[in-house]
Amino acid sequence: MINVIIELSKYLILTLMILYTFQCFHMFRYTDEQEKRHLLRKQIMLTFFMNFTAFLNIYLITEDFEVILFYVEMTGLFAAVQILFRIFYKKASLLLINNMCMLLSIGFIMLCRLDMEKANKQLLIVSAACILSLIIPVMIRKMKFLKKLTWVYAGAGILLLTMVLVLAQTTYGAKLSIMGFQPTEVIKITFVFFMAALLWNDASFSQVVKATIIGGLHVLILVFCRDLGSAAVFFITYLVMIYVATKKLRYLAIGFGGGAGASVIAYFLFGHVRQRVVAWKDPMAVYNEEGYQIVQSLFAIGTGGWFGMGLCQGSPKSIPVVTDDFIFSAICEELGGLFAICMILVCMSFFLMIVNISLQIKNPFYKLIALGLGTEYAFQVFLTIGGATKFIPMTGITLPLVSYGGSSVMSTIIMLAIIQGLYILREDEDEEFERLKQETAKRTEKAGEIR
Repeated sequence: MINVIIELSKYLILTLMILYTFQCFHMFRYTDEQEKRHLLRKQIMLTFFMNFTAFLNIYLITEDFEVILFYVEMTGLFAAVQILFRIFYKKASLLLINNMCMLLSIGFIMLCRLDMEKANKQLLIVSAACILSLIIPVMIRKMKFLKKLTWVYAGAGILLLTMVLVLAQTTYGAKLSIMGFQPTEVIKITFVFFMAALLWNDASFSQVVKATIIGGLHVLILVFCRDLGSAAVFFITYLVMIYVATKKLRYLAIGFGGGAGASVIAYFLFGHVRQRVVAWKDPMAVYNEEGYQIVQSLFAIGTGGWFGMGLCQGSPKSIPVVTDDFIFSAICEELGGLFAICMILVCMSFFLMIVNISLQIKNPFYKLIALGLGTEYAFQVFLTIGGATKFIPMTGITLPLVSYGGSSVMSTIIMLAIIQGLYILREDEDEEFERLKQETAKRTEKAGEIR
């Protein structure tokens, strides 16, 4: 009987995920707020029902009561986030909250299946980050001086990166963390704020040169730290923000050309870059060495097929660092290729929502911040999934909100809280515009009566 339940639950989880993904995009068709809220409530129910099915599946197989305790704690956290945001921020984007909870749910399901200790650590960090996320939108709304701290952001970023270069431990060939914390995740936020503060009011050539020098320092230090994945994220974010601020294609072309040249130089300078390229080109040729990780990842993705093996039915633990860099492969193996495609589409809807918020914000400083943070999120997703599927060489970047990694998940939730603050500011702008419009109409009407 248990085997039947486990087999059926695989298809039920996939069906729930497909329905959730469909509603992410279907929601953009509606303009009526009541209809949107109805769909958002259905999304919440789908997420909670999917979690119940998945954790029941894991418990039936493992018979570990800690799984039930974890499920109760996780459900309580998500319920608290949904309720508190509705109480404190009536103008908040509920779709952003729903997508965050869904992606966190997928991560928690896989972490519980792979490593219960890591799942508990992740839940604790996510809880702390969610508490912070309740404060940040107020700070964004009230702290009008953020655009004046241009060189504070630049100095803080370079100082922290220098500390990483000097003090950080070497992990998998790169200097990443100091006492378990990765400052690079925080610097991703300060870098976006620096670029926005520098370019929002003046996108002249001299400002572009300043941005290039500071951005180049960030990337250069990361290259010396051998954290080339993060260096790529910073570089792409710099290019996108420069292009949006200046609207000049030549900067984009020069940037991509320079990036291609730098990649070739990095290939000849760094041995671990050459190893990753060799593993990417023909992993089977170096299966016992550099290619082992990517080959196991491809085996997992191929084994899962469209519908997956089912939770706890595959062998994703054979992939080195599966909870961090290759969790996408574990998802493909046990939950299936269709589920993984739906997850990618949810990530895309996340990005499209952020871009939509950016386009509707009138203040250029906040517009650039939203776009920069959205670019970082989208490019991280691309690097992680591209590396796991052998589309591009592995970069060691985690999948935001899904992979294990305290610094990564905390910084991503803080990014989303900042975007929530910007969304609320946009709503305030719309209300102010409507108020001014009504006042102008009244004055015009009074003037007509006087005449």
